[in-house]
Amino acid sequence: MALAVVKDLDPMVQSRSARNMVEINQVTMSFGNYTAVRDVNLTVADGEFLAIAGPTGCGKSTILNAIAGLLKPSAGSIAIDGQPVRGVQGNIGYLFQQDALLPWKTAIENVELGPLFRGVSARERHERAMAWLVKVGLKGFEHRYPHQLSGGQRKRVQMAQALIHGPKVILMDEPFSALDIHTRHLMQNELLRLWQEEKRAVVMITHDLEEAIALGDRVVVLASGPGSRVIDSFPVDLERPRDVAEIKLDPRFTDLYRNIWASLRGEVEKSYARHD
Repeated sequence: MALAVVKDLDPMVQSRSARNMVEINQVTMSFGNYTAVRDVNLTVADGEFLAIAGPTGCGKSTILNAIAGLLKPSAGSIAIDGQPVRGVQGNIGYLFQQDALLPWKTAIENVELGPLFRGVSARERHERAMAWLVKVGLKGFEHRYPHQLSGGQRKRVQMAQALIHGPKVILMDEPFSALDIHTRHLMQNELLRLWQEEKRAVVMITHDLEEAIALGDRVVVLASGPGSRVIDSFPVDLERPRDVAEIKLDPRFTDLYRNIWASLRGEVEKSYARHD
């Protein structure tokens, strides 16, 4: 079944989306004698939501950390908005799998950390942090500590923390995997709502193929490691805005799942065979 990308008819949106925000060129990541990924080529357009799927140990997190500048490629290059990545990037928002909140700081104090490190005045960073807490639905919870918040509420604080400085690229490392299914759906829809407002480039890695399709504009499949590489790319032909629960009832969602799983299944089986 042929899958087509839905094009926005607005020329301004087309022009913005045509610009690559992330460019990964022939990147190899080696650690001693172990090569996690080899000769990876990947681009992410400005405003595109890219989901990367692959078996355990295929180097998904390695690629994400290389984009963030936390790891240096052994070969090849990475650029963000045309500028080479050299060291930790200030134009990145990173949403981690586990809570990255400081337990001794309140919700608003955690959200203020980014502006604080950037030298923003106390008054301005407080106002900006409060505005973001309102935006993510946490008005009235600003003075609670992480242990006083539910898992979903902590994830909302993390969203505000990652987005407050207006990053050019948002990186997500299985951000909702620790949540129960109902909270996960709520958080996925919340993420889509926030992303829809400004359409930043997103790179999300996930083991959950349904999540990849429900959220993404495109799903990239990685081979099993070591020496993983991109083996397939699938545009997601589903209209936005989306409800992540309802979209799964669309027959096109089922078709996409079947096509992507046909590509991914063999790599998952290889990965399990290596670890048996």
